[in-house]
Amino acid sequence: MNIKNIFKLLIVLISVNAIAQDGPFIRKKKEQLKSLKVAFITSELSLTSEEAAKFWPLYNAYEQKQQDIRKEKLKGYLDRMDQESFDNLSDKEAATILTNIENSEDELHQAKKKFVASLKGVISPLKILKLKKAEENFNRKLLQQYRNKKNK
Repeated sequence: MNIKNIFKLLIVLISVNAIAQDGPFIRKKKEQLKSLKVAFITSELSLTSEEAAKFWPLYNAYEQKQQDIRKEKLKGYLDRMDQESFDNLSDKEAATILTNIENSEDELHQAKKKFVASLKGVISPLKILKLKKAEENFNRKLLQQYRNKKNK
């Protein structure tokens, strides 16, 4: 599947956003988006079958760790802040929330460092840099397509 076809499919997935609000559909859409991301990254990195066999379990574990940290910690802090008025927070409560957010962000950073260290034995440093660029490009194109859809 070439890149143009991937992005055409991505546009279709995003355009269905307004239609679906139920859980199974959203999960399916997330799975489709993940499949597009896997195809995009595989293409951008030109992974050999041997590299891919070692790379994807590491990448998937890292993605899951990121998701868990964000879901359990950062989202919890931000939800509390949404539920309370900022005007009603004491300086001590605000400082505690900020410290917790900083700790979660540090945990995300440490997970990234550990992931990159584990990749060094699997793919070349150049491919690790290409991975970062591929993730950024994928996210940028996804956001651009969402904006284009929203502006129509």
